[in-house]
Amino acid sequence: MSGRHESWFEEEAGPLVRSYAVTGGRTRSDTLGLDLITLVVAMRSSHEVAGFEPEYGRILNLCQRPTSVAEVAARIDLPLPVVKVLLSDLIEQNLVLFRTATPVTDTPNKHVLQAVLDGIRKL
Repeated sequence: MSGRHESWFEEEAGPLVRSYAVTGGRTRSDTLGLDLITLVVAMRSSHEVAGFEPEYGRILNLCQRPTSVAEVAARIDLPLPVVKVLLSDLIEQNLVLFRTATPVTDTPNKHVLQAVLDGIRKL
């Protein structure tokens, strides 16, 4: 054996391992349908909730105003799938509310559009 101490991990792998540990190995959160433009807002601050991992607290503090899932991921510097898992946990505990964008398939009623157009023409 050589006199050098060999390490079985790399320093650069730390954040990936941490993300995996925080989510408990979970990688999917498809049950809520969170996407990049879903808006999330915290119902409490991290100071009001004790015992959470730091990432949960960072999300709660960041989401005191409506914030998109994409912005949360960018600002806390974690991969999007990890952020979705963490947000799903907070939503299930009623600490965060979410609102998804209206699907493109939900087009307005033609009668409503006609009434708006008629109203504009009267101006």
